[in-house]
Amino acid sequence: MLAPLRQQPWTCRQCLQRLQRLQSVRSVRSARCFETAATSAVYTHPPPQSRSKKVDDETLRRVFDSQPFWSEFSQRPIVSSKRKTGLVQNQYLTSPDGFREFATTTLQKCQGIVARVLAARTVEEYRGMARDLDRLSDLLCRVIDLSDFMRSMHPDPQIQEAATQAYALMFEYMNVLNTTTGLHDQLKTAIDSPEVAAYWSEEEKIVAQILIKDFSNSAIHLPPHERQRFVNLSNDISQLGSEFVQGAETATSHVGLNANDLAGLDPIVVQKIKRWNKKAPVPTTGMIPRLALRSVHSEQARKQIYLATRTSSRRQIHRLEELLRKRAELAQLSGYQSFAHMTLGDKMAKSPEAVSKFLTSLVASNRGSVREELARLQQMKTSGTPLQPWDHAYYVHHQVMKYSQLRRSRELSAVPEYFSLGTVMQGLSRLFDRLYGVRLVPQETAPGETWNSDVRRLDVVDEADRHLAVIYCDLFSRPDKSPNPAHFTLRCARAISADEIAEAAASSPSAHPNDGMATAVDQATQTLRQLPTIALVCDFQDPPADGSGQPSLLSEHSVRTLFHEMGHALHSILGQTSLQSISGTRCATDFAELPSVLMESFATAPEVLALYARHWKTDTPLSESMVRSMERDRLAHASIYGAVEDEAQILMALVDQAYHSLNADTLSTSAEGAINSTAIYHAVSSQHSSLPDPTDTSPLTSWQGFFGHLYGYGGTYYSYIFDRAIAHKIWQEVFQSGRAATDRAAGERYRDQVLRWGGGRDGWRCVAGVLGASHPSNADGRLAEGGEEAMREVGRWGLRV
Repeated sequence: MLAPLRQQPWTCRQCLQRLQRLQSVRSVRSARCFETAATSAVYTHPPPQSRSKKVDDETLRRVFDSQPFWSEFSQRPIVSSKRKTGLVQNQYLTSPDGFREFATTTLQKCQGIVARVLAARTVEEYRGMARDLDRLSDLLCRVIDLSDFMRSMHPDPQIQEAATQAYALMFEYMNVLNTTTGLHDQLKTAIDSPEVAAYWSEEEKIVAQILIKDFSNSAIHLPPHERQRFVNLSNDISQLGSEFVQGAETATSHVGLNANDLAGLDPIVVQKIKRWNKKAPVPTTGMIPRLALRSVHSEQARKQIYLATRTSSRRQIHRLEELLRKRAELAQLSGYQSFAHMTLGDKMAKSPEAVSKFLTSLVASNRGSVREELARLQQMKTSGTPLQPWDHAYYVHHQVMKYSQLRRSRELSAVPEYFSLGTVMQGLSRLFDRLYGVRLVPQETAPGETWNSDVRRLDVVDEADRHLAVIYCDLFSRPDKSPNPAHFTLRCARAISADEIAEAAASSPSAHPNDGMATAVDQATQTLRQLPTIALVCDFQDPPADGSGQPSLLSEHSVRTLFHEMGHALHSILGQTSLQSISGTRCATDFAELPSVLMESFATAPEVLALYARHWKTDTPLSESMVRSMERDRLAHASIYGAVEDEAQILMALVDQAYHSLNADTLSTSAEGAINSTAIYHAVSSQHSSLPDPTDTSPLTSWQGFFGHLYGYGGTYYSYIFDRAIAHKIWQEVFQSGRAATDRAAGERYRDQVLRWGGGRDGWRCVAGVLGASHPSNADGRLAEGGEEAMREVGRWGLRV
């Protein structure tokens, strides 16, 4: 049996990305009591407690802003149930032992499905194969997603341990599935059968192709000895990747400088690092070197610090080059030209050549703004010598400080007083109601339903009060909690078959086809649906405990963060397909950030601010002058360093492509130093960066050793800026740069063309559909077809509004 937690799973791209990424986008699920209909055995759930929209709206603000109200609200008795409540209402998770029961029970269901798929012989049996395998994926993800979340978020060590064991068991089983060639062969037979393919829905065809691609990427089609080599390489890559992410280190720990060389740096900081002989060794990691690069007046001192902080240890560079070499070999073994070709085949980009077209086009569209920014900084360098990369942070900092002294006002400093967490949540609900006809309703939780007493539950309902989703909001800071904001899908949406309902009823009177978690009946089809359950995690400060009643107040940045994460949640809420493999955020990696990035534009649009930005104490709205000040401040800061920051992101994506486009045929598998990652980095930087690192130093800088995302995003780092470009275009064209930010027609257009499909529609068709057939960028169907020219066109759109 294969070693657990190493081999890549075949069934679920989300789980595969979780193995490869330390920072991943995840999800949640919901729960509700159920009753068995006497005649049809259909499980139904009572709708969320009916209140008026106005009451729900006010309650939403108070459950986040008023601690006394929340204490009372969270202790209200809910409708009693005969079964004990488990975490997120999962019927198994009432104790640590429940995780083991959940995993073993689910494993038995999985084994039954595998046996049925392997035994299929008739056309009818093959016709059910796409849904069978999608359910298999759903069962695996039910345990993996929830266990992975709880082992990192739950405070109880016993729960953490039990969740880790459940997680490991299911991943080990997926490793076994990786060696089950019969699954691949049976699915291939189904796909190749005209009688089966003609019967399948479009969703079933898409899921079948996704699973075949996953099989291919797991080398299931290879002869046994080559498949074992694939497994070994995958394990090596996993180990090297983990070591690379965790092992970033500089070649030297300190830069030896005199204290006098550090004039400009905070004297307290200088005193902290100064030795008795007036030497001040500046560390090359942490906050101190960043502060020094922003404030030390001596250019020579800044240069030494800059070069040292961007030079990785030889050990770290060796890890990276081994990782790249093994990835190239893995791709070659699987029949691909390079690792980038292997990983991009199911993305919107399709190929590294198309990504290159996008990135080089983006460089060109961004270059003018970069030159303007650097020209202003060059004027500040009174020595007249050319601006250098170690000058950038210094002069940007001084320009920002100068701007702040001239323009910063009491108005801007008071802005957070209008952004209490409750009002922002209220604004999100009002915005969703305006655009899509859905809103957020606070719901009492049962004892044991949440992992922390501060977690708020929101039910998502539509205009007919139909239940759509459950969101658990874990938004406040606490010890040992990760500071990184994230969206987790604990359970995806999908249709539950009559066979599953019968299976649950036959197994136990108390069994539920969705483990007790949220379901609803689709009135149009009378189909029982598994509703998405989502967790939103942030790290906002608790309200002050000074008796003032002041709620948690958010900075503008935190507001954008919350809108971003809720954009992912919106995708899960509205992208409810019948198959979970393509539900919500389960789409191409280079399409997944589009809804969240677009949501950031809504956060501070004047039309949206008018919906929610009110003073926490007086309830007065944010004034027009304050809104204008915020906009001026945002544009001013963007003009100081925004384009150069964008260029840095483009450069990182270009480096990622250069590394992962290496062809194994051109690499020696034994010669030391077959890959020179430093030379490649400098070649890309010299060609595309406006302020490249120097190439006349010894040793050369090797910043790539600190680029941890090279492991998690290998070949796909371009995705975020790609989605930024698309999001800005949709914001401009569909939502008219904010003028239609609350317009229902614009919202429905975006929902119907993008959000509702999840991963069930090619991303290019979504983009072409939302922009419209008559849009100039869509001439001759260019966008809908995708390909290199479509990628180049998106690059021309740029990243700046």
